[in-house]
Amino acid sequence: MHYNQLGKSTIKVSEVSFGCMSLKGSKKENTQLIHQAIEHGINYFDTADLYDAGENEKVVGEALKGMRHDIVLATKVGNELRADGSGWDWNPRKSYILKAVEESLKRLQTDFIDFYQLHGGTIEDPIDETIEAFELLKEQGKIREYGISSIRPNVIRQYVEKSNIAGVMMQYSLLDRRPEESVLDLLENHQISVLVRGGYAKGLLLDKPAKEYLNWSAKEVDVIKNKISALCPDMKTQQQVALKYPLAHKAVASIVSGVRTSEQLFSTLEALEAGEDVDAIIEQLKSDLVPNFYEMHR
Repeated sequence: MHYNQLGKSTIKVSEVSFGCMSLKGSKKENTQLIHQAIEHGINYFDTADLYDAGENEKVVGEALKGMRHDIVLATKVGNELRADGSGWDWNPRKSYILKAVEESLKRLQTDFIDFYQLHGGTIEDPIDETIEAFELLKEQGKIREYGISSIRPNVIRQYVEKSNIAGVMMQYSLLDRRPEESVLDLLENHQISVLVRGGYAKGLLLDKPAKEYLNWSAKEVDVIKNKISALCPDMKTQQQVALKYPLAHKAVASIVSGVRTSEQLFSTLEALEAGEDVDAIIEQLKSDLVPNFYEMHR
């Protein structure tokens, strides 16, 4: 397993990390899966207070008891659950973040969070106020670093300009090359790491049948899948290409992979061992496939 620096921080994260939202097993099964991941070199675990209304944080916190200092723990904030259980509202205010972090710390059974992320964001947000909250939490030692989870270039540019974010989580894959237009290079130039979600494009880059995805029609997705299949002799190679493609950009520190089973965990770890033949396929696909671009929030 390779480890990459998270932004300008002293934190090192495994190039494949564990997206905890996918945990749906029993307490014993979830704990065993997380421990297997750690045994095989994964050290970054990503959750959010929104997932299962905070229950996911509890699952992760329980599973990581006794090994807190061996891993990098990340969670997110900004979606305030309604008291009546009918959903949530976006809330990036300083007062809410300072309150929400205390609840996350309790659920995670820890006194600090390694990487605390704003779970979204719009250009209309009180961004300066949000940054103040994160900076205060750093001063208090309740978080080590902070960042945002966003695909919006206009929001990302504001945080690059105004804050000390260590990373940005964003969707990026062969079917979603929008970050390549300007965001990836911008973040690399400012030594801000990218944490990739959606690397398999909801399984469309693996074995899921073609369907509409972003600006691609189902027919266009099928054409792309056929081009990938023509260059990849088997499903194993296709997974290697899908996983390695985002990692090829220097800004990307880790692929956050949703893991539900041991089989998924080990196939992901095996895909990391791809050789130079996969690098050649990736370069070919870069030139063969038409990139897509952000149409909103530019």
